[in-house]
Amino acid sequence: MRKPFVLLLLLFLGLTGSPAYAADNGSWSVHPVSTDLASRPYFHLSADPGTTLKDKVTVANKTGVPLTFRLYAADAYNTARDGGFAVRTSKEKQRGVGAWAKPAKSRVTVPAHGSVTVPFTIRVPEGAEPGDHPGALVALDERIDGGSGAVEVGVQRAVGARIYLRVGGPTVPAVAVEDVRITHHQPLVPGMGDSTATVSYTLHNTGNVTLNPKVELKAEGLFGRTLLARDLAEVPSELLPGQRVKLSEPWRGAPQLDWGDVTLTASAHDTRESASTSFFALPWLVAVVLGVGIAGGVAVGIRIRGRRDRARPSVPAPPSPPAPSTPSRRRSSPSSPPSRSLR
Repeated sequence: MRKPFVLLLLLFLGLTGSPAYAADNGSWSVHPVSTDLASRPYFHLSADPGTTLKDKVTVANKTGVPLTFRLYAADAYNTARDGGFAVRTSKEKQRGVGAWAKPAKSRVTVPAHGSVTVPFTIRVPEGAEPGDHPGALVALDERIDGGSGAVEVGVQRAVGARIYLRVGGPTVPAVAVEDVRITHHQPLVPGMGDSTATVSYTLHNTGNVTLNPKVELKAEGLFGRTLLARDLAEVPSELLPGQRVKLSEPWRGAPQLDWGDVTLTASAHDTRESASTSFFALPWLVAVVLGVGIAGGVAVGIRIRGRRDRARPSVPAPPSPPAPSTPSRRRSSPSSPPSRSLR
């Protein structure tokens, strides 16, 4: 019986927040060809619809043996787990720069401790939407490293040089905060243990440019008391156009008994949006006692009402009025003329 086999792709796209470094996994790197002015960690390009761009990418081998790679372009997206920068696999459908960019070679062999430079073109269609179209040029090692265990896990490694392509036209920065929810984790007995909560929400880039969002969390209790106000750190550094990322924020020291609102405000360049949700914090024991008390009160009320209904004397219905009698009419026969006796 064959073991189940799972293929994983480990893709390295460079260090987030460190643009001075090219994409490098320790064995090989992928980066744009340096210009006369400076080296480029990523491709920052701009073009109008219907135009063609030409550039070059370098693949460097840092090992002591030759390596062969498959080169392809791919669209970028935000991961659902943390909003990180990721790209589609070669088997997925590409709709943006992944479909427009074509390297001159689809496979390249790089000698040990050497490098190979490959030209590529980006043909922007006439009907391309304006705004940002992020992606990457990927060098994939097609060899599969096997695994052991009940499930065999094969691993392929890849390195990609990011492409930030902006297509000419109107740019619309816009962000939305959606599906704000709060979940309380209350101690069983009030005052016996910490009370925490989790605020979850969805950050949505509704515009056509990449955003560097900032999110502020604010919680208010009864009478407008400020319970919490802070800027969130676990936010994607790049929120790509059209992407949604589900995020959550822990709230330690949340109130055990309160009623209020939680508001999340997302802001980026020329855009700002807020969304709120209400909460009612109640310890478990208090909730159980109140629930039992309410249920008992309802049951007692139903029982008392039933007793009253049974003890209430029955009142006879009033007699119905007699039906009106219809007087009978005698039909009188027409009077006959008086008879005369003949003598």
